[in-house]
Amino acid sequence: MKFLLTALVFVLNICQLCLAQDFKSVNNLAQRQFPWLAGKLVLKSVPKEKDADVFTLETRNNQLYISASSANAASRGLDWYVKHYAHQSISHFGNNTRNINKLPVVSPLLKKTSLVPYRYALNYCTINYSFSFYTWEDWEKELDWMALNGVNIMLAPVGTELVWYNTLLRLGYTDTEAKAFIPGPAFTAWWLMGNLEGWGGPVSIDMMKQQAELQKKILKRMKELGIEPVLQGFYGMVPHDLKNKISEAKVIEQGKWAGEFQRPGILDPTTKLFSKIADTYYTEMKNLYGEDIHYFAGEPFHEGGKTNGLDLKNVAESIQTSMQKSYPNSTWVLQGWQQNPSDGLLAGLKKENTLIIELFGENTANWEKRKGYGGTSFIWSNVSNFGEKNGLYGKLQRFIDEVFRAKESIYGANLKGIGIIPEGIFNNPVAYDLMLDIAWYSEKPILDQWLTEYTKYRYGKENQDVIQAWKEFAQTIYSSPDVYQEGPSESIYCARPSLNVNPVSSWGTRKRNYDQSRFKEAVKVFVKADTDFKDSETYQTDKTDFLRQVWANKGDVVYDELIKAIHEKKTTEIQKSGHQFLEMISTQNMLLGNNIHFTLNRWLKEAEHFGEKLPDAQNVMFNANPSLLTGGRIIIPKQI
Repeated sequence: MKFLLTALVFVLNICQLCLAQDFKSVNNLAQRQFPWLAGKLVLKSVPKEKDADVFTLETRNNQLYISASSANAASRGLDWYVKHYAHQSISHFGNNTRNINKLPVVSPLLKKTSLVPYRYALNYCTINYSFSFYTWEDWEKELDWMALNGVNIMLAPVGTELVWYNTLLRLGYTDTEAKAFIPGPAFTAWWLMGNLEGWGGPVSIDMMKQQAELQKKILKRMKELGIEPVLQGFYGMVPHDLKNKISEAKVIEQGKWAGEFQRPGILDPTTKLFSKIADTYYTEMKNLYGEDIHYFAGEPFHEGGKTNGLDLKNVAESIQTSMQKSYPNSTWVLQGWQQNPSDGLLAGLKKENTLIIELFGENTANWEKRKGYGGTSFIWSNVSNFGEKNGLYGKLQRFIDEVFRAKESIYGANLKGIGIIPEGIFNNPVAYDLMLDIAWYSEKPILDQWLTEYTKYRYGKENQDVIQAWKEFAQTIYSSPDVYQEGPSESIYCARPSLNVNPVSSWGTRKRNYDQSRFKEAVKVFVKADTDFKDSETYQTDKTDFLRQVWANKGDVVYDELIKAIHEKKTTEIQKSGHQFLEMISTQNMLLGNNIHFTLNRWLKEAEHFGEKLPDAQNVMFNANPSLLTGGRIIIPKQI
């Protein structure tokens, strides 16, 4: 009996130690972001409820108690407390934090359960429009934000360059030949999607190793915070001239992307060579990043890719079989974008090992048109930003309505997650907060009530002018018209000089689908609170953004007046409107130059820091400049 009691005590101690280790990462997160919680945070593990994450919050004796089903749920609980009780927050667009001695009381006990098992984040494009030159310090903050907002699965393709380099060397490529396939640090997203190869390169082996070491840190921290990484799988993408190196290679040429970029080829997945290269690729993946990987992204025939009569069912089966061979029971994560994944491709997949990201749910509702992707699990997500373009945008009410419409539909059983897939993330924090919050509501949140809470934690305290302004924003610039639109309406100031600017960039629009006068009046109401928030980074940043938008809207009007005067050859009006337009550009530059979130300097400093220890630092800066793209119209010299 004594032996049994001793053994039981030992087991209990081990279990308590395991729980403490599980949540040590959350304690560390709290210390990094909210040091005022040091010594006041008590974490406890509880089981999931019907496969759903859960957390509870309560306070006792000036301590915060969080019970949660995972480190990720505990992080989300921490964030919920900080936002809704302490009225603080961190974001990509300014932080609102301060020290607190006496903890705000949670009464009664709060319990939240996740609506869906997956909370997904990141678009391939985000990796470059926002993160091209991230170092570990940047990624550490990024992963903290992801965990706090409940993201538990995230695209993580950093460091794929060295996987490919090693793979190509084993296929007989020389150092120079292998490097010719790999792009510069600002173009990896489009490379991994099969849109281009080699642009912005070649990169040094030092850079590839630097990125690989960075990826190891990223993966370790993601695991600690309960975020599953989605790495790049092998789907047949190969150098377009592979046949010159391996004569038996059956490569399907993919032509040009966006009219000028040489696309990689697609190696026929039904051939023996495909299996051989897949094995090599995944072996190199394991050598660098280990075997604890459960999700892979990447798909053939992206954005106009050519199939040349391949049996897509066999193609899908072969790609997934190779994936499963190297990483048993892994899941293939596919983008629900345009016509992909095709019905033919879906027919060859094991549904239990497939997950589809509905990229543009607020505009396309492909989950419905495609009948729940034939019974395949999918994640509803939005693309509220394209190209990291500045502009206020986000169909807030539509986000809520469409998620719950999908959940309550006949395909609701296949809805397994909610995600944010912006091409650029340094904008519109309200859109990302709302989307990731929806994942923790069992019923539709009421937008006005949600926005009231948002203003409190965004700016630090309640203010009726701010609340009223935001309610008006939800009815104007953040409204939900049933029109197709790729990101924010564009600023005429960003256009190339022309007598016919429409649009400013490819696939963009100058059209405003809201009442601009009503929006302007709402901004005036918001600005009335300026004195109360003169020291608030978040308020001042948002004020700058709202004023920028008002000024951009006015610029549209003045531009149209100028063009009308030119066509009518009215010299006086031309001079008047032309002078006014130039003055407005100057005023906008002065407005934005006073806030770090709107300056080019932040991006360039990141690039300098990223490349400071690399032999190809000059090429890094080359990548930093031309990669300030305007969707689709990319003109880049092939050499520095």
